[in-house]
Order: sequence, then structure tokens, then C-alpha cells
Amino acid sequence: MCGIVGFIDSLKSSGPEALHAIVGRMSGTLVHRGPDDSGSWAEAASGVALGHRRLSILDLSPQGHQPMRSANGRFVTVFNGEIYNFAELREDLESAGRRFRGSSDTEVLLEGFSEWGFEQTLKKCVGMFALALWDASQHTLYLARDRMGEKPLYYGWQRGVFVFGSELKALRAHPEWHADIDRNSLTLLMRYGYVPAPYSIYRGIQKLPPGAFLSLNRRSLTPGDNPIPRAYWSAREAAESGAANPFAGSDAEATAALDGVLRQSIKQQMVADVPLGAFLSGGIDSSTVVALMQAQSTRPVKTFSIGFFEEDYNEARQAKAVARHLGTDHTELYVTADEAMRIIPSLPHLYDEPFADSSQIPTYFVAQLARRHVTVSLSGDGGDELFWGYSRYESAYQAWKTITSIPKLALTGVGALISATPSSILNAALQLSTPSIARRRRSRSEWKQVALLLQESGSESLYRAFVSDWLDPSALVSRGTEPPDAFTDRSRRASLSDFRQRIMYLDAISYLPDDILAKVDRAGMSVSLETRMPLLDHRVVEFAWSVPLRLKQRNGQGKWLLRQVLDKYVPNELVDRPKMGFGLPIASWLRGPLRDWAHTLLAESRLKSEGYFDPALVRKAWNEHLSGRADQHSLLWNVLMFQSWLESAPPSSSPQLMEFVST
Repeated sequence: MCGIVGFIDSLKSSGPEALHAIVGRMSGTLVHRGPDDSGSWAEAASGVALGHRRLSILDLSPQGHQPMRSANGRFVTVFNGEIYNFAELREDLESAGRRFRGSSDTEVLLEGFSEWGFEQTLKKCVGMFALALWDASQHTLYLARDRMGEKPLYYGWQRGVFVFGSELKALRAHPEWHADIDRNSLTLLMRYGYVPAPYSIYRGIQKLPPGAFLSLNRRSLTPGDNPIPRAYWSAREAAESGAANPFAGSDAEATAALDGVLRQSIKQQMVADVPLGAFLSGGIDSSTVVALMQAQSTRPVKTFSIGFFEEDYNEARQAKAVARHLGTDHTELYVTADEAMRIIPSLPHLYDEPFADSSQIPTYFVAQLARRHVTVSLSGDGGDELFWGYSRYESAYQAWKTITSIPKLALTGVGALISATPSSILNAALQLSTPSIARRRRSRSEWKQVALLLQESGSESLYRAFVSDWLDPSALVSRGTEPPDAFTDRSRRASLSDFRQRIMYLDAISYLPDDILAKVDRAGMSVSLETRMPLLDHRVVEFAWSVPLRLKQRNGQGKWLLRQVLDKYVPNELVDRPKMGFGLPIASWLRGPLRDWAHTLLAESRLKSEGYFDPALVRKAWNEHLSGRADQHSLLWNVLMFQSWLESAPPSSSPQLMEFVST
């Protein structure tokens, strides 16, 4: 795993030494992604510079140094990631007459580009990656990202310079950096807790979408004109094709087929020239990955778990039981509330872009624990989105069935009535209902969500309400308007007939890459740990989309087929428990030990001075939460993570950067 950076100066205003100095400054911000080696390459005649930070995983020798040039001298690349089928590709290339100096997958990529071309090589690769390639013959820069979005890549124009890199902090280190916060992206952060691709928190800076590449020709370069990404693999096509051609075998045949494709993926992802292990929570996904690792290993697999003393958030005991049954070399660490809270001020730097999934905290701790023992760790991420794993799926599905069974006019009328009725009256009415319904009073925002659900007719709109924090972020963010995203842009929707397929697809193209995978990448890379997700091998993904819903959801349980695979290795009673998630008691902490920290960031005078949020709406949510009238921690955490990030990452060029330019 590594960090990559680079730029094209359209004015060609810098000489070779300056190009190397600037790109070196950019890559220097990514030492955590690659502490083992660094390198730069520049071509002053074209104004192009590439930089690299290396975390050595394969071919630890100097032959793996980057930037790396192809044998014919035509291509230069910087590469972040792993090509899991590089050995097979190398054999094909050697049969075609290509020769190799070292044993890295990066060199295989370069010779593949020489032999097959850029797009065809990407299609042949099985892996996770973000890369940049300079074609000296065609004077063209290529950027590409892996199919599911495991590795990040940002890009955009800054005052005549096209910049790109693994993290925003690298782009901010360029002397021409002068970007403002994108208030429209900020509305998306408030709704979802993350900024979805292709947007970033900065205006003019984008994320390259998963499964896509772009190219810029230096000879026809127009400053400020972003190239249009092109897909070399499509999640939508994979979902539509799988749904149209479902697996037709028996339950036993489906179980065997999934076991086989997972074994293949995990076997390839266990290849490394450094110590390797796995995260283990004791849930279905991580237990399946570890079970198949151990089944293919000649020695105990190293596994890692984090425990918390708060019982409702502790998965360590279940993980330990699974590890004991499988015979892994297991390490666990219990984290106190004080230790967890002490990391919060560091979150803006660790996650780089404002990010508000509070499971970022335990994810960091388990990555830190694993890094003390290994350099690579496999993870079970992706199982929920592929095999119907989230509890919200069933809630959304039941709501969809109810809403679609009632005439639209009646739903609209009831929804409008709820919207117009004070919450005090609605709560009083609930007291006359059954005790199970009237256990607690609902806040105004909760009643608004009920009204919204009743009035939403489209599946995307309905599910959007389920996954939203702030329901009307455009009212919260000053001068902010929500741009189109996966839920609202019809051109991104898949032609899937079943509501359940549609909402899993929505998560697979939004929540999975922009929240889950971003969280794991930043946490792992912050401690120089490579993370790998075998469930997101595109062959597993394509098979999962062909699995009929009856094999994913059965007898009130999700992940039915994945459970059948796991049952072959781990007794059901060790993993059959309600899904806990990977969170912390943020709600109670905000009323207790984090109260002063939050109060400072949410101060009305501060919000007015900064000008990003409506202070009245923020203070209302804060007061409701402090009083116990409503649990507003998810809304507040979104605001707090932005406020904390804003404090550590100013929106435009800093005095330090301007001093660097002058020298």
C-alpha cells in the first residue's frame, strides 16, 4: 500500500528542480501511507511530476521503487494498491516475450500497459488500486481507480495546475492550492455523514469514481477543463446482469459455489512478503474471511479484535470464541472510554476530509493494534451490501410494502397532517396507543421523518430518508444546495425490479465506497497498515449479484447463503447473535465528558462568525439532545466533525504554503 501524488503545470513554468521539490513536498504529507521509501519523477518539457510514498508489501528490494518506468521507456507510473492476479498476468506477458527486472506487481502493470493498452490491462487486473500513468509517447496522463473504490484518488485544477493524489492533504501542499469549501458538498455531508463521489469538500476537486479512469492529453490541455471519467467496469451492469441471470442451482450448489469463489479471492489476497493477519469481530463477515484463511494456511492466522468495557458495544468475547474454535493466533485489546475520546481531536487529520461515521474511532484502534504485529490485514467489509446484512434493510422493506399497499392520496394526506401537527399533540396521541408504541416521546425531526416516509413514492427516495441524518440539509447549510447523488440522479440508477435489490445497489455505489471503504483505508493508512477486502473481489461481487434474494434473506435472516458457508467451519451458536455494529456511546458522551468540547465547537457566536450553518437549527438540536428530549447525536456528530476539521484544515492556502512558494 502506498501514497501517490502528481500534477501537470499547464504553463510549464517550473524547471526540473522545482518540479521535484514541489512533488516531494506533496508526497511528504503521505509518509503514513508509505514510510519505507519515497521517489519522484519529472519532465520539465511537459510540466509533469509524479511522486510516491512506498509501504513495501511485494518485492521488498529496490526493484520495487517508484515512480517506475516501463522497460521500453514509454510509460512511468505511481501505483497504490495490490494486483492479486499479478503472477498469472506475468506468465501471460512472459509468454508474449516481455521480460522483468524484479518481482513486483507494479512492473507487471507497466508491461501490461505496453502489451495490451491501458483499458484492457485494467480489465484483466484483479485488485484494489489507485494509479497514475504518464504515456511519454502520447503526452497523456491517465488516472484510474479499482472497481469497488477501495483506494482513494482526488483530482482537480488549481490556478492552471492539474493536481491529483491519494489524500487531500497532498493536494493542499501544492503552492498553487487555493480552494474554497464547497457548500453544496457540505449539505451532502450533513445528510449522510460523508461526502459521496464524485464530490469532495473542496470546490473544483473531485473523487475519481470506482471502476473508472480518465485521461488528459498534454498537447490539447485546457486549464480548468476536467476530463470526463470513463468506466472500465460497471457496478450497475454487474447488478443488472446478475439479476437477469440468477444462479439456478440448488441451495447446496450455491453454498459450494460461494465457498469456491471466496476461497479463490482469499487465497490470492493472502500473498505478501510481510506479516499478514485479519480483523475479527466475531460477526458473519469477518468470521467467514478468517475461517477460509485458516482453512488455507499451514500455521495459525494472526487475528485482532478491539473490546470495550461498555457491554452494548463490546464484540470481543464473541471474536475470542471464534478465534479459539478456528485456532488462530488471536490478540485483543480493550479500549477505555478515555482512550477512545482522546483520539477524537486527531480525527480530522486521520480522515483528511470531514467524515462523521463514529465507527471511525474503533476502526482506528483495531488498525493500530494489528499494525503492532502485521503489515497487512484482511477485513470482512462488503458482506452487508452484497448479502442483505443491514437491519435497516428489513425496516425499509417493510415500510415499502406498507406504503405501496395504501393509496397515494391517503398517504399524502396523512403525511401532510403529521407535518402540520405540533409534536406535543402527536406525542399525546401516542399515549392513547399501545404501550409498546408509546414508550417514548418522538422529537419533531422524528415526526417529520415519519411524514416524509409516508409521502415518498419512489424506492430511492424512501431509502434515502432511512439513511439520512439531517432531513433538510439545505436549510442547515448557509447558501448550500444539495447536488445530485446516487439517490437523486436517475442516470445512476440500475434497472432492478425488486426493491431489495435496488437499496443494496444504492449502498454498494455510495455508502460502501464513500463511507465504509474510506473509513478503513484512512484508519489503516494512518498507521501504515495495508487493508484488504476479499469479499469485494469483483468476481465475488458479480457472483453475489447473481444470487437470488431467497438465498440472501430467509426465515427472517439476512446473509443466509454466507451463513451456510460459515456453518461449514464455525458452529452457528458462536456467531448467531443480533448485529451489533462497530460503534461507541457517542450520544451519552456528548451529554457527559464530550459536552464542553462540543459546546465550544457549536457556540452560536462561532457558528455565526464562520457562516456555514444556521446557528438556530444547530442549537435547537443541541438543546434537544442535552435535555434528553431526543437523541440527536448523529445530526450533531456530522456538524461536530466538520467543525473540528475546519479548525485543523483551513479552506485555502496557508501562510506556511505561501512561504514555501516564496522560497
